[in-house]
Order: sequence, then C-alpha cells, then structure tokens
Amino acid sequence: MGRAFLYVILGGGVAAGYAALEFTKRGISHGELCIISEEPVPPYERPALSKGFLLPEAPARLPSFHTCVGANEERLTPKWYKEHGIELVLGSRVKSVDVRRKTLLTGSGETISYKVLIIATGARALKLEEFGVKGSDSENVCYLRDLADANRLVNLMESCPGGNAIVIGGGYIGMECAASLVINRMSVTMVFPEEHCMARLFTPKIASFYEEFYKSKGVKFVKGTILSSFDIDSNGKVTAVNLRDGSSLPADTVVVGIGIRPNTSLFEGQLTLEKGGIKVNGKMQSSNSSVYAVGDVATFPVKVFGESRRLEHVDSARKSARHAVGAIMEQNQVGEFDYLPFFYSRVFTLSWQFYGDNAGDVVHFGDFSGGTFGAYWVRNSHLVGSFLEGGTKEEYEAIAKATRLKPAVEDVAELERQGLGFAVTVSEKPPPSPPREVIGSGIVLERPIYAFHATAGVVLAASVAAFAFWYGRKRRRW
Repeated sequence: MGRAFLYVILGGGVAAGYAALEFTKRGISHGELCIISEEPVPPYERPALSKGFLLPEAPARLPSFHTCVGANEERLTPKWYKEHGIELVLGSRVKSVDVRRKTLLTGSGETISYKVLIIATGARALKLEEFGVKGSDSENVCYLRDLADANRLVNLMESCPGGNAIVIGGGYIGMECAASLVINRMSVTMVFPEEHCMARLFTPKIASFYEEFYKSKGVKFVKGTILSSFDIDSNGKVTAVNLRDGSSLPADTVVVGIGIRPNTSLFEGQLTLEKGGIKVNGKMQSSNSSVYAVGDVATFPVKVFGESRRLEHVDSARKSARHAVGAIMEQNQVGEFDYLPFFYSRVFTLSWQFYGDNAGDVVHFGDFSGGTFGAYWVRNSHLVGSFLEGGTKEEYEAIAKATRLKPAVEDVAELERQGLGFAVTVSEKPPPSPPREVIGSGIVLERPIYAFHATAGVVLAASVAAFAFWYGRKRRRW
C-alpha cells in the first residue's frame, strides 16, 4: 500500500516550512506536495527553542512560532497546510529511501513515491555516549534540538528553582541556554574544552566581552576541560558532574550542547557526500537529478568563498529551501544560489550579527566596554568577514553589503581607525560604472549605449521607409 506525490519534502524542520510556502507561491496544485516529519507538529522556527520558549514570563508557545514568522511571512499553521492541499505525514520515521526507484518506506510500512525529493533532514545533536560518557538517559540530562527537548528542559527548570545547572559546551546552544537558565534564576556553570566561548567564530577579544557580561549575570566558566562522568543516584538522577581535571560540580540540571551531525545515513551509498553533508550544485541539486538537499544537511557552493561548505544556521536553511523550490519549478529561470553566510544571536540585552568568513587577519574596532563594537577579517588584502555587536538595522545592513562587495583593504591601521564607518562608506558607494570603450575618434562611449543606438537606428530606418512609402503613394495620387 502506498501513495504518490509530485513533490516530497523529507524532514519537518525550518527548511520544510519555507519550501512549502515557496511551492504555494509558485502555484502548485492541491495534492502535489507531501511533508514527512518525525515530529508530531508542522514545521516551526527552531531558534525559538533556545530563546523565547525558555523564558519564565510570556514564553513562546505554538502556534505562535510556526514557520514562516521568522522572516515576517505567513504563519503556517496546520489549518494553512490543509487549506493549500499539502499532505502532512507527522510523527513518522522513514526507514529507507531508494533514490533510483524514487520511493520512501516509512516506519509504519507505507511506501511513498515522488517525482522530486527535497532532503531537509537537518542534523541531530551529538550525544555524550559518542565520546565515551554514559548518562544521557538520566532524567535531568537534557539536549536541545526539538520541541520535546525544549518542553523537557522547561519542566526541569520548574522542578528545581534556584538549583545548579551545568551547561556542557560553549557554542550556540550552550551560550543561549545558559542565558535562559540564568533568567530562570538558576545557578549556572558552563564547561567546555576551548580557551574561550564560541571558539569557532569569536576571537579571544570578542569572547572576553561576552564572558565578562555573563559573569556579571552570575554565570561561572570552567574552561580547558571536559566532562568525564556523572554521579547518579538510585533514582537515575545526576547529582554531580565530574570533570577530567579532577573537579566535581553539584548538578540539579545538565544541558548538553556539544555539536550536531547531519542526518545523511539514509542516503549513504546513493548520493555523493562531501564535508559531512550531501553534495549539491548551485541549484541545490544532488548527484541524482531528482533529489535536492537544503539546510544543515547540504554542502553547497558558496560563491563568496569560491568553495563548497556546509553551514549550520537557520538563515541558510530558509534561503536554500526557497532557492531549491525555485530551481525545481523554474529550472531555466533560476540561477546559482549566491549566499552570503550569516550568523546571529540574541542573549540578555545583547545582539550580534556576523557575515562572511572569519579567516585571515582580524581587525577589532569600537567600544568594547559595553557599546557598539565589532571586527573585520582581512584575507589577501580584501575584506572577507564582519562582526558587529549592538548595531542598528542600518549598520547591520551596511556590514552585510560591505562584506559581499569584498572591498580592497590597503591599510589595516586605517581600517581600524575608521571602524564601522568603513563598512558604512563602502555600502553607500554607487555601483561601479559599466565598462567603457574608446573608439577611433577618441570619443569614450559607455557600452550599454550600443543597445540604445541600435534600437534608435532601427526605429529611424523604419520611419524613413514608412515616409518613403507614404510619399510615393501620395505622388502617384497627385
């Protein structure tokens, strides 16, 4: 027994919601699209889980953060999918996929066939057991990847107000969860092996600002070591976190954020994989022409870098999903995906944005005592990355535009002196003039003018011919 659809989206995360909206904008018919998801609810904005969902006052709850509110678009509730004739297969795990036969087999034994498949399976949280540490199944150990995880963490916070919360990991999840735990009046300690937080993105100077801010809120940091084991009582509850440096921390709640791994297992041996993800071209199309991949699971060409990368961020998921649908529906009208990598976060009263690549020499600027500050990355004498904390909407737009333009940087000291003003100035410059050509007479002409002259010449010739015809007939009548 099975069903057939023209389009199938495998995965019910952020990318699936934005792809669905794009399909409807491009006029798919009722019954053509199916979304298969392990989660029991339609796609939602996953960043809300580590932000608004964990707040003690007026917390975010569904249906308020269904996609696509994150981009100020429609909120796609269950009713919306029904009204648009989109089939939702929720709470269903896909056991296997046969890309040659274009079929999927669900856990319930149903076969679903497709003409075009979009893989939006995202990634899963890395578990402690993968690093030799047991205890993930303890009742007060929590990961944060989906709605069930978020509900579990909320229940843990409510069950031990003022308790000790240990956050394992100093990346996105660690930083955002630590902030939420503090707001919930818990005593928070962050543990990670790196020298500073957000080591994959922040410079030591940038990290120092955030760590000092977190300390002012009561957060403690234990750096340069890792979790080695848990003390677990007879009820299966963790009571202490033991670290490799020999120290032990009392624990009422443990939140683990040690990275993610793309969900590619269904396609190993069937599609080309690269850099941990499914390799796709500039139209998000995999090595099988009927299969596309988007979001965290896709390794795609990043034009601004001149190489393929796999990016783990909601902005990439949203935009790659939309681009894939455009390429599917209008193959010849949609060009290559031209994406500028973008990352952001909001914690406490802070808000930062990053664009481009954090490679090359770094130049810091601004007020690191608590005002607006940032950094530029310069490689091969060109700006390739920009970071800004505390900017306005216009300032964030300026650093984004400047980073995409990759302007030349001749004097690093001058770049530091100009600071944010450099990006603002670059972003306000008019676009470069079109190529010019010097003809024999020494007159300089803009090349685009040729098209105008050709058109004018044709019009003039037609006018002369029409006049001659009219004049000849008139002469005959005379």
